[in-house]
Amino acid sequence: MSSPEGDAPSRPDEPLDLVRLCLDEIVFVKLRGDRQLSGRLHAYDSHCNLVLGDVTETIFVVDEEDDDDEVKAITRSHSEMLFVRGDSVVLISPKPQG
Repeated sequence: MSSPEGDAPSRPDEPLDLVRLCLDEIVFVKLRGDRQLSGRLHAYDSHCNLVLGDVTETIFVVDEEDDDDEVKAITRSHSEMLFVRGDSVVLISPKPQG
């Protein structure tokens, strides 16, 4: 159920409504393969394909031979614009304030 025009929605009705509310905001995206992204959400579609700007990518290198799955290294990189294919997305979250 959508709210009347001009009123801000009180809560998301559909799962992707939360993503729509995050357009032009900073989001946190968890990906398969021990990767995380943080950047400004410019666009998305129903398959969770994303276009992010001013993106910081964090890659965690995990030693899977050990039982404790200890992180061995962390690599960070920066991109001005990035397309993320939806089948690699595990989680999309608004960036916490502070």
